[in-house]
Amino acid sequence: MLDAAVFLNAFTALFVIIDPIGAALIFHSLNPAHEFKYRIIVALKVFCFSLLLLIGFGVYGKELLAQLGISIAALRIAGGILLFYTAFHMITRELRFDLDSGRGDISVFPMSIPLVAGPGSLTVCILLFSSSSPANTQISVALAVIAVCALCFVLMLASPLVKRLVGRSGDEILRRFLGVLLAALAIQFIMDGVSGFGLQG
Repeated sequence: MLDAAVFLNAFTALFVIIDPIGAALIFHSLNPAHEFKYRIIVALKVFCFSLLLLIGFGVYGKELLAQLGISIAALRIAGGILLFYTAFHMITRELRFDLDSGRGDISVFPMSIPLVAGPGSLTVCILLFSSSSPANTQISVALAVIAVCALCFVLMLASPLVKRLVGRSGDEILRRFLGVLLAALAIQFIMDGVSGFGLQG
């Protein structure tokens, strides 16, 4: 059964860190706008690769960390610092669109890694799945991952329209606003990690 609160929390966190609108604009800049069939194939591959990475890392990442002797509290603090660093650059850096004149496969790099399934989103998935012990809450987190990846897929297909509606200025404003939200989320992860160390002590 879907836990609406867990789903919304996971969806919001992933939406902020992945930024599907920004990913769609970059996707548009790297693909021929007139070749719709080609964009469908690439967008579908991005969806599949990103979904497998995010859910796989979220489900099995905790066990991997346990083998390395890394606690969830330490991961929360490290992940929070990483997310804050990402948020800082989302707010302060200029967005660069690298035009690709060739027809190389961009589905793995740079679209899946690091734009959709990057360090920030992978860290968030581990934290969300590790905080969701009951099966129904883990299903809710998984559905949130699927929903965000599906939203990325739809926006990539509609990227020419997104480009016309949002434009570069609109995306920069949105990106900076999402950066502020991500910075707050990062601080919350750090606070939760410090509290976790206190409980362990």
